[in-house]
Amino acid sequence: MEETDVKHIPIKLLAEDDRPREKLVNIGRQNLSDAELLAIQIGFGTREETAIQLAQRVLNSYGNDLHLLAKASIAELKKFKGIGEAKAINIASAFELGRRRNENEIVSKAKISCSGDAFKLLNKKLSDLPHEEFWILLLNRANSVVKMECISKGGISGTVVDARLILKPAIETLASGIILCHNHPSGQLKPSEQDLSLTKKIKESSRVMDINLLDHIIIGDQKYLSFADEGIL
Repeated sequence: MEETDVKHIPIKLLAEDDRPREKLVNIGRQNLSDAELLAIQIGFGTREETAIQLAQRVLNSYGNDLHLLAKASIAELKKFKGIGEAKAINIASAFELGRRRNENEIVSKAKISCSGDAFKLLNKKLSDLPHEEFWILLLNRANSVVKMECISKGGISGTVVDARLILKPAIETLASGIILCHNHPSGQLKPSEQDLSLTKKIKESSRVMDINLLDHIIIGDQKYLSFADEGIL
């Protein structure tokens, strides 16, 4: 249903407590609930429910998990009565801005001392994605990050990665070490046979170039698996 077909409740007719925009101005954005913040993106409700009630219904359907909601596509959001394309785009763009803000907080040349450090850095790029992506961290001899680069993007079930595409930026930046990383949108962390085979291939190829493969990390639903920690590197 298009938004123009839905009669909505004007904000000015709502009780003061149901006006999230005014509350944000008066008491600060940090004091609003998730539903209230989402209601601001939605803008208005329908004849049957306010924007806050609609926001609560959307959140409830995702178990009140913002990470799950952030993965929702425009088409999925439009399935909710009262959510048309414009509202769905507002919601998706808000989550994307949040993700980009996290990316911009990455400290230049962050030092990697353990798998957890790499996870924190890469999770900012890969969290909430509905498709699979393959990234690499390029490190100098002090294990400081020289560059982060996306090697490939794929579908829900996988992405194709060419070993040459991984080694090329490592050689160009004179990296001493590399860390591979990709996400599993399903949340499952167990490496596939393809993951194991690719890791072995990259390890052998990088050794010839005097580049150390330090780890391969799989990310899923805010958790990770480290090949180095698991002893399967």
